[in-house]
Amino acid sequence: MEYRLLGRTGLKVSELCFGTQTFGWVTEEDTAHSMLDRFVERGGNFFDTADSYNDGQSEEILGSWLKHQDRSDYVIGTKVFFETGGGPNEKGLSRKHIMDSVYQSLRRLNTDYIDLYQMHCWDRLTPFEETLRTLHDLISSGKVRYIGASNFTPSQLQKAIGTSKINGWEGFKNLQMEYSLLVRSPEWELLTLCRNEGIGVTCWSPLAGGWLTGKYQREGEAPEDSRVGRGDRWDDQPEQRASERTWDIIDVLNELSEETGKSQAQVSLNWLMHQDGVTAPVFGARTMEQLEDNLGAVDFELDDEQLDRLNEVSSIGTPSPYSFVNRYTRENPRSDS
Repeated sequence: MEYRLLGRTGLKVSELCFGTQTFGWVTEEDTAHSMLDRFVERGGNFFDTADSYNDGQSEEILGSWLKHQDRSDYVIGTKVFFETGGGPNEKGLSRKHIMDSVYQSLRRLNTDYIDLYQMHCWDRLTPFEETLRTLHDLISSGKVRYIGASNFTPSQLQKAIGTSKINGWEGFKNLQMEYSLLVRSPEWELLTLCRNEGIGVTCWSPLAGGWLTGKYQREGEAPEDSRVGRGDRWDDQPEQRASERTWDIIDVLNELSEETGKSQAQVSLNWLMHQDGVTAPVFGARTMEQLEDNLGAVDFELDDEQLDRLNEVSSIGTPSPYSFVNRYTRENPRSDS
């Protein structure tokens, strides 16, 4: 596995990030530890979790494994925002909740510091200066090494960048966004903003909750032991549900799988890894078999023609003003001479 710099930092992370959201939910501790060992054997060093995943069990299982490792070998990312208890201050990005949560995360993870601490969502109730100053203080104290965000809009991210610069505080080094063949709207603005500002990009749900793994086909029912089959697929994006565009993408994935000898999941992850500005997809796995399949995404490269086919079939176009700006840019290329 190759390594990439996280944005405009000197931090080297593996080109795949192991997301541990299933730990403590459908993946027991022994299986989780075996999968973590296997990921490391393949060269992985980058792990993602959150304080709210499965009532903290995801962090605890990752921490029970981390306790027996050389801590300095790994990049551990966790997040804060969502509810972690029943109290009025056990949610959000207030100074109190962040400080309470970070110490609980450190305890569960069996570590003295967190490499990447991210705001899990925008908090419309807390003054942003309060949140960013608290994160800056955590870096100053040594409890956190880098900060970032997840699920921010372009305007929210730009506000964070500007507020940090004006006050001389540590700025975001990573944005974790939903991005996949089914969700390409980050290309309108977020990816460009991250590239321009030197912010790393990690992508959650890179396989769209299983839609890009080959388990769902145009003909036939969804397997009973699947998110769609069980009816537990959390999805507020209509374009991720069964639609003609989705089936067209799956058809092309089937074709490329036959051409390359790789699974649909491997093709999907490989496409994402080659998108400009992407640092690493954050993949999840319930079983060792799923883990091995995902790890196979780093063993090959799609050629330009194959990438073009995926880009074309998954395109969602560009609404105004992006369509106008893109057309003007094409018609008026900048000369560096």
